[in-house]
Amino acid sequence: MTVHLLNPASEDCRNLSSILARVGDKWTVLIVVLLGDGPKRFNEIRRMVGGISQRMLTFTLRGLERDGLVTRTVFPTSPQRVEYELTKLGGSLWEAVEPLSLWARAHVGEILTSREEFDGR
Repeated sequence: MTVHLLNPASEDCRNLSSILARVGDKWTVLIVVLLGDGPKRFNEIRRMVGGISQRMLTFTLRGLERDGLVTRTVFPTSPQRVEYELTKLGGSLWEAVEPLSLWARAHVGEILTSREEFDGR
Protein backbone atom coordinates (compact mmCIF):
# COMPACT_ATOMS: atom_id res chain seq x y z
CA MET A 1 0.00 0.00 0.00
CA THR A 2 1.37 3.40 -0.98
CA VAL A 3 0.60 6.47 1.09
CA HIS A 4 0.61 9.76 -0.77
CA LEU A 5 1.53 12.62 1.53
CA LEU A 6 0.32 16.14 0.93
CA ASN A 7 2.68 19.01 0.47
CA PRO A 8 3.06 20.37 4.04
CA ALA A 9 2.83 23.95 2.74
CA SER A 10 -0.45 23.35 0.89
CA GLU A 11 -3.82 24.55 2.09
CA ASP A 12 -5.14 20.96 1.86
CA CYS A 13 -2.47 19.80 4.28
CA ARG A 14 -3.20 22.61 6.74
CA ASN A 15 -6.93 21.88 6.57
CA LEU A 16 -6.39 18.16 7.07
CA SER A 17 -4.04 18.84 10.00
CA SER A 18 -6.63 21.02 11.74
CA ILE A 19 -9.31 18.36 11.30
CA LEU A 20 -7.04 15.59 12.59
CA ALA A 21 -6.11 17.77 15.57
CA ARG A 22 -9.82 18.15 16.38
CA VAL A 23 -10.79 14.49 16.02
CA GLY A 24 -7.60 13.24 17.69
CA ASP A 25 -8.05 15.38 20.79
CA LYS A 26 -8.65 13.27 23.90
CA TRP A 27 -11.66 15.32 25.02
CA THR A 28 -13.22 15.16 21.56
CA VAL A 29 -12.90 11.38 21.44
CA LEU A 30 -14.42 10.94 24.90
CA ILE A 31 -17.31 13.32 24.18
CA VAL A 32 -18.07 11.75 20.80
CA VAL A 33 -18.09 8.27 22.37
CA LEU A 34 -20.47 9.47 25.11
CA LEU A 35 -22.81 11.17 22.64
CA GLY A 36 -22.88 8.00 20.53
CA ASP A 37 -25.83 6.68 22.51
CA GLY A 38 -27.90 9.85 22.31
CA PRO A 39 -28.16 13.49 23.36
CA LYS A 40 -26.77 14.65 26.69
CA ARG A 41 -26.97 17.79 28.79
CA PHE A 42 -23.83 19.80 29.56
CA ASN A 43 -23.56 18.76 33.22
CA GLU A 44 -24.29 15.14 32.33
CA ILE A 45 -21.35 15.17 29.91
CA ARG A 46 -19.16 16.91 32.50
CA ARG A 47 -19.95 14.25 35.13
CA MET A 48 -19.26 11.43 32.68
CA VAL A 49 -15.96 12.88 31.42
CA GLY A 50 -13.83 12.84 34.55
CA GLY A 51 -11.22 15.53 34.90
CA ILE A 52 -12.53 18.01 32.32
CA SER A 53 -13.03 21.59 33.45
CA GLN A 54 -16.17 23.54 32.63
CA ARG A 55 -14.07 25.85 30.44
CA MET A 56 -12.49 22.98 28.48
CA LEU A 57 -15.84 21.23 28.01
CA THR A 58 -17.39 24.47 26.70
CA PHE A 59 -14.40 25.02 24.39
CA THR A 60 -14.54 21.44 23.06
CA LEU A 61 -18.31 21.43 22.52
CA ARG A 62 -18.13 24.77 20.68
CA GLY A 63 -15.38 23.40 18.45
CA LEU A 64 -17.41 20.28 17.71
CA GLU A 65 -20.44 22.42 16.93
CA ARG A 66 -18.36 24.71 14.68
CA ASP A 67 -17.05 21.68 12.78
CA GLY A 68 -20.58 20.35 12.24
CA LEU A 69 -20.09 17.30 14.45
CA VAL A 70 -22.47 18.28 17.27
CA THR A 71 -25.70 20.25 17.47
CA ARG A 72 -26.67 22.35 20.46
CA THR A 73 -30.39 22.57 21.16
CA VAL A 74 -31.81 25.08 23.63
CA PHE A 75 -35.24 24.17 25.02
CA PRO A 76 -37.52 27.04 26.13
CA THR A 77 -38.00 25.84 29.68
CA SER A 78 -37.35 27.46 33.01
CA PRO A 79 -34.58 26.92 33.87
CA GLN A 80 -33.28 26.67 30.32
CA ARG A 81 -32.32 23.17 29.18
CA VAL A 82 -29.54 22.65 26.62
CA GLU A 83 -28.69 19.35 24.96
CA TYR A 84 -25.82 18.30 22.74
CA GLU A 85 -26.21 15.62 20.10
CA LEU A 86 -24.10 14.17 17.32
CA THR A 87 -24.98 15.27 13.79
CA LYS A 88 -24.93 12.81 10.90
CA LEU A 89 -21.28 13.79 10.34
CA GLY A 90 -20.59 13.35 14.07
CA GLY A 91 -22.22 9.93 13.94
CA SER A 92 -19.80 8.91 11.20
CA LEU A 93 -16.92 10.04 13.44
CA TRP A 94 -18.44 7.96 16.27
CA GLU A 95 -18.38 4.94 13.95
CA ALA A 96 -14.65 5.53 13.47
CA VAL A 97 -13.70 6.10 17.14
CA GLU A 98 -15.99 3.55 18.82
CA PRO A 99 -13.77 0.61 17.76
CA LEU A 100 -10.78 2.47 19.23
CA SER A 101 -12.72 2.97 22.46
CA LEU A 102 -13.63 -0.72 22.57
CA TRP A 103 -10.00 -1.69 21.94
CA ALA A 104 -8.80 0.60 24.75
CA ARG A 105 -11.35 -0.82 27.20
CA ALA A 106 -10.41 -4.39 26.26
CA HIS A 107 -6.68 -3.82 26.74
CA VAL A 108 -6.47 -1.31 29.58
CA GLY A 109 -5.28 -3.96 32.05
CA GLU A 110 -2.48 -5.15 29.77
CA ILE A 111 -1.31 -1.61 29.09
CA LEU A 112 -1.31 -0.64 32.77
CA THR A 113 0.67 -3.79 33.61
CA SER A 114 3.17 -3.00 30.86
CA ARG A 115 3.57 0.56 32.15
CA GLU A 116 4.23 -0.71 35.68
CA GLU A 117 6.83 -3.19 34.42
CA PHE A 118 8.53 -0.52 32.30
CA ASP A 119 8.56 2.02 35.15
CA GLY A 120 9.96 -0.64 37.51
CA ARG A 121 13.10 -1.15 35.40
